[in-house]
Amino acid sequence: MKVIANLPYITVTRNIEENSICHKEEQHKITLSTSEISTSFETFLLKDVLDISYRIISSEIGFLYLHTTRGMYSFQMRSNPEQFIEEFKKIK
Repeated sequence: MKVIANLPYITVTRNIEENSICHKEEQHKITLSTSEISTSFETFLLKDVLDISYRIISSEIGFLYLHTTRGMYSFQMRSNPEQFIEEFKKIK
């Protein structure tokens, strides 16, 4: 399994502490290899990934969508995933 590309993404958790809402942001990584796409929580075989799309929500945030045979998975990110998507399309 050879790593082809990595892409950072974030998860945001909201908690109530002392009667106020606290937002906790964590950094994670999506890894594209010759056989799979893996995240901090899931692994998808490339044969199960149908497509990848990206939608910009604001000047700072966008969502990467993995369209798979198991459904659609979304990942919030601050960086442009264009190169990651191009690498995926080359090997798919």
